[in-house]
Amino acid sequence: MIVPSIDIMDGQAVQLVGGKEKALEAGDPRPLAERFGRVGEVAVIDLDAAMGRGSNAELIEELLAIAPCRVGGGIRDVEAARRWLDAGARKVILGTAARPEILRELPRDRVIAALDGVDGRVVVEGWQAETGDLVEDRIDELRQYVGGFLITFVEIEGRMTGLPIERVRALAARCGDARLTVAGGVRSADDVREADEVGADAQVGMSLYTGAMGLADGFCAPLQSDRDDGLWPTIVCDERGSALGLVYSSLESVRAAIDSGKGVYYSRSRGGLWKKGESSGNTQRLLRIEADCDRDALQFIVEQDGSGFCHLGTRSCFGAARGLGVLDQTLRERMASAPEGSYTRRLFDDVALLDSKLREEAGELCEAATPEEAAWEAADVIYFALAAARRHGVGLADIERELERRSLRVSRRGGEAKA
Repeated sequence: MIVPSIDIMDGQAVQLVGGKEKALEAGDPRPLAERFGRVGEVAVIDLDAAMGRGSNAELIEELLAIAPCRVGGGIRDVEAARRWLDAGARKVILGTAARPEILRELPRDRVIAALDGVDGRVVVEGWQAETGDLVEDRIDELRQYVGGFLITFVEIEGRMTGLPIERVRALAARCGDARLTVAGGVRSADDVREADEVGADAQVGMSLYTGAMGLADGFCAPLQSDRDDGLWPTIVCDERGSALGLVYSSLESVRAAIDSGKGVYYSRSRGGLWKKGESSGNTQRLLRIEADCDRDALQFIVEQDGSGFCHLGTRSCFGAARGLGVLDQTLRERMASAPEGSYTRRLFDDVALLDSKLREEAGELCEAATPEEAAWEAADVIYFALAAARRHGVGLADIERELERRSLRVSRRGGEAKA
């Protein structure tokens, strides 16, 4: 699949040719991260840190809150790698520091070894120092320690000459169970498709920034369909992963969705684009599009506004919603519309009452003696905790995002009780 790249120099997104000559400056990386993040992980490379002449760390930390990012550039020890993983990087990319004694101290599945090569030999320190090592030899040395390799063909980086696909095929086989990402030379969606066919992802910069390849075209290139009309079945889910409905997508609709940041699909009955909520007002904000493992179906993850997704006025097309999502939705609605005198209204209006109930129910959960009592008291705690969070404008999806962010940390706290 495609991995869009944001290379940062002096706080700006740039593209270099051959790792040296600045070919273009794309400005503020933040809107780029928001757009690129709609199709998956974004490779964020701190060129200043890689070249030893500064850092864009604060800016990159902002990008981590915008999009799922793999971060590289100037990460030369275990502590630096852990700091980025703790900050929320999905993966870290290590070049000069990609050595067994460092890699074995990090979680394998979240580490990518960057092997930047000029004519098959590895270069380091921002492509400025030659090592004489063959890329293949370095793969053999590091394969057991990393979950992936990023191999850049420096001699064609930024030149859009096309991928050397047979070399990519051989390198992908050499990587074994470590996923290969290749960069340098990508010029069209065909390069992305061919890379995917041989088991590699394509990290793309110049062709996206120059408009030679559209983001949607690159994302959709590996997709296939067994339908006569060529459409891709698309499961629409909310930000918590709950299914809202089944629709269909085309390249045109995916392009419109990515460009607008909205839920846009292909209507078989109308024979064209269907912009969700255009008539009903139940619009969607697109968070991310994902392809399934067979590349023949899509998942749209959206924030659903209004009464819901279904034309019958329900949130889901699969019947009544269940679980914590219903409770969260109910509390959100009642915060604005609960009648005077109702218990929910009292909870939102009386801070002392809500705080007291939350402490009371937490204590009763601690004292529960049977599974039934524990379930009953835990339900009470969750209800009052969600009410307290909603009072501050925080919903269940926000809480789950925070839990996910914490799960990315590799440095753990002791967790002792406070005095």
